[in-house]
Amino acid sequence: MNRINRTKLPFFLFATVLFLASCDDPTTTPVSAATNRENNLGVGNPSAAAQNDNDNYLLVKSEYALSYNNSTQTANWVAWHLSSDWKGSATRQNVFKPDPDLPTSFYRVTTNNYTNTNFDRGHLCPSDDRDATQAENDATFYMTNINPQNPNLNRQTWAYLEAYTRTLVTQGNECYIIAGPHGQGGQNGVSGDNAYYGALDAGKVRVPEVCWKAILVLPVGQNDLTRIATNSRLIAVIMPNDKSATANNWGYYRVKVRNIETLTGYDFFSNLPQTTQNALENQVDSGPTQ
Repeated sequence: MNRINRTKLPFFLFATVLFLASCDDPTTTPVSAATNRENNLGVGNPSAAAQNDNDNYLLVKSEYALSYNNSTQTANWVAWHLSSDWKGSATRQNVFKPDPDLPTSFYRVTTNNYTNTNFDRGHLCPSDDRDATQAENDATFYMTNINPQNPNLNRQTWAYLEAYTRTLVTQGNECYIIAGPHGQGGQNGVSGDNAYYGALDAGKVRVPEVCWKAILVLPVGQNDLTRIATNSRLIAVIMPNDKSATANNWGYYRVKVRNIETLTGYDFFSNLPQTTQNALENQVDSGPTQ
C-alpha cells in the first residue's frame, strides 16, 4: 500500500483515501461467514427435467428445484437441501399463490382450486425447512410446491417425518431430500366419506394415490458428493394418500429407493457413482424414527 501524505490532504479526504486503501488490502477486508447451503440438485435431477418438456418442466429456485407437470398441475418431484443454515425464525404466513416462474402458456393453479375440496394444500418442500428469511418461507407457498393431500397424511404421518428430518439437522447432519406425488385417486378429509377422488376443480389438479420421499443423511461437512458412502443413511417412504395413513407411524412405510424408482421411472442420486447408488438404493432404512 502506497504511503499517504496526510499534510497535503484535508482530514475528511485523508480518512476517505485511507478507508479505500484498506479495502484493497486482503488482510483488512472483512470476510463473510460461509454457509452450509448446498445445490438443491446436488445429488441429481431424477427425471432429467428440462425446459423443453411441459410435463417434465424444470424450475430452479434458490429455495428448491422441481419438475412441474402441466397435465397434472402438480410437481412430479421437488428437491431441496436442508441444513441448519436454512433454519431461522421467519413466521408462516400461508401466502399460497400461483408460481410466477411458470411459462405464460401454462395453467396457473391458485389456492381457490382447493377450496371446499376437503383436501389439504400439502407442501412438498415444507414451510419449516425454509424459515431463515421471510422471503424463503413465502417461496414454499408457490402452488407448484403444493399437492392435494388427505389431512390425516399431511398433518400427521407426513408431518412427523418432516419434523424428524429437522431433528436430524439439529443432531449435526444435513440432508438432501426429494419428494413427490404419484398415481391418481386419494381420499379427502370428510368424516365418513370413503370415496376416492381423481382430481380437484373439474379435473384441473390431479389427486395423487400416494406420496413418496427420499432423504439422504450425512454429517455436516464439505465436498458432500465425495463424503456420501455406501453406509450413508438413506430413508425412503411411500405413503397412501388416504385416511389409513395414520394407522402406522412413518417408519412403517419405509421402502427401498429402488421401489420408488420402479414406481416413478426416475433415477435418484444419479450424481453418485453407480456402485454407491446400488448399495444405498437397495436397502431399507432401519434407523430410529424419533
